[in-house]
Amino acid sequence: MKINLDHRIRDFIADFGWPRIIISFYVIVLFIAAPFVGVHVDNSFKDVLARIGQNGVLVLAMVPMMQVGAGLNFGLPVGIIAGLLGATLSMQFRLVGAAGFFAAIGFSLPFALVFGWLYGILLNKVKGEEMTIAMYVGFSIVTFMAIMWLILPFTNPTMIWGYKGQGLRTTITLDGYWAHVLNNFLAIRIGPRFEFPTGLLLFFALMSFLMWLFMRSRTGTALTAVGSNPDFARAGGVSSERMRIISVILSTVFGAIGILVYQQSYGFMQLYQAPLYMAFPAVAAILLGGASINKASILNVVVGTTLFQSILAMTPSVINSVLKTDMSEVIRILISNGMIIYALTRKTKAAK
Repeated sequence: MKINLDHRIRDFIADFGWPRIIISFYVIVLFIAAPFVGVHVDNSFKDVLARIGQNGVLVLAMVPMMQVGAGLNFGLPVGIIAGLLGATLSMQFRLVGAAGFFAAIGFSLPFALVFGWLYGILLNKVKGEEMTIAMYVGFSIVTFMAIMWLILPFTNPTMIWGYKGQGLRTTITLDGYWAHVLNNFLAIRIGPRFEFPTGLLLFFALMSFLMWLFMRSRTGTALTAVGSNPDFARAGGVSSERMRIISVILSTVFGAIGILVYQQSYGFMQLYQAPLYMAFPAVAAILLGGASINKASILNVVVGTTLFQSILAMTPSVINSVLKTDMSEVIRILISNGMIIYALTRKTKAAK
């Protein structure tokens, strides 16, 4: 009995990995220490849950390209730009509430499909250098759209600069449109500070289920086969180039939906240079969750997002309370970049 238990413990450690065990222990310690330094645990737990739902779909967007062998999607801003275009169109037509949010998704999908298709064609021509080129593509489309946000003919006063009435604002509030529409749906309030974001987490669960369902479909199986053994897949009549394009399109679509989920939870839409580095936290989260460069699962997404966002939410609160000063932004940058470096180091080792 004891031998079987020892084997199970060793198997669990081997599967979950010491780094994630240590990080999980660190998160638990933060929650235990919080009340002793004056941090409200209920409020912190609420923040962590909101962050998981807010960022989860963007992390989920990493899965298809990793499974097909195209690597980490550093070009996630391509999908984010599609989502921002959908969001601005929804606001331009003054659509509000759930109708406004889902209209934004509908408006963003054609952009995501076209952008993803073109992006996929490009990555097929640079096999072996996908991640480098993806980063250039992501930076390029953000820079290009920084110009377009100034000249596109939007007229909604909420969105445009007030002085000349031309060009979109850098930060646009979603109040009065569809801010927190998912967070507030079926939300459960317990006590004065805790609120369970039921709708937000249900939407993340729905998107995770749809991704899981797709990966077990005939196309999803073929996509995974291309990533695992391209020669075998080709011998079986599967077009690796077609599967790669499908994976890029799917990743771009989920990126577009993901930024809309993020925006409604955040309460603001940020344009211009804001999407530039949004791929990096998603990359760090999925690798932290146990994914390798060519293999990712829904479990990796959930575990990685939970650990990454828990650290980002809890560490500044606890340290600020201990030091009696506000160092939230400095601590958040240090923790975020440190976790990204760790995750990219794991990526390099996996690639070897």
